[in-house]
Amino acid sequence: MLSRRLVELFRWIDPGPDSGHLVSDTSGWWRDPEVLAGIGPALTGLFPAARPTVVVAPEVTGLLLGPLVAMAAGAGFLPAYKDGGRRRVGAMRWAETPPDYRGRRLRMGVDGSLIGPGDRVLLVDDWVATGAQLDALDRVVRDSGAEPVGTAAVVATCPPYVAERLRLRALLTGDDLDGAASG
Repeated sequence: MLSRRLVELFRWIDPGPDSGHLVSDTSGWWRDPEVLAGIGPALTGLFPAARPTVVVAPEVTGLLLGPLVAMAAGAGFLPAYKDGGRRRVGAMRWAETPPDYRGRRLRMGVDGSLIGPGDRVLLVDDWVATGAQLDALDRVVRDSGAEPVGTAAVVATCPPYVAERLRLRALLTGDDLDGAASG
C-alpha cells in the first residue's frame, strides 16, 4: 500500500543545535520507483469525479509532483512560482499569501495566459501546514475565471478549517508520520 510505503521512507532530521525543531525529509519518496509510479494516481484518486483540465503545483517540490498527478489525471500541468526568483515569461497572475509557517508573506503566480474560463484546476502540494501558498493559488485560479476543484496533498498537518476552505484531501496526516525515525 502506498501510504505505508510513504511512511516507511519518511524521516525527521535534527538540523543541529541552532534549531528548535526537526525537519522533514521526503527525499526517500522520490528515490523509490514504487512511490513515483503510484503517487500521481493516488493523489488523482482523492478526487475521482473532478475531471481537472490542469494541475497547478507550487515550486519547488510541486515541479516534480504536479506532472505526476497531471499525467495520471489526463490533464495539463501549470507550475506556480514564488515572486522574487528569476524573471518569469508570460502574463503572470499573482496573489499574496497569508503568513506561512515562518510568518512570511510571499507572492505566488502562474502564467495567466495558460489558464482561464473553462479550466477545472486541481491544486497539488506535497505538504500542507498552513495552506498559505495554496490560498494564494486558489485566488489566482478564481481570478483567472477557472474553477478550482480541490486540493490534493501527500501530507496535511493544517488545521481543519484550512482543509475545509481548500477542499483538501491528503494521503497522510502528521499523526501518520509521528513515529517516523529521526536522522
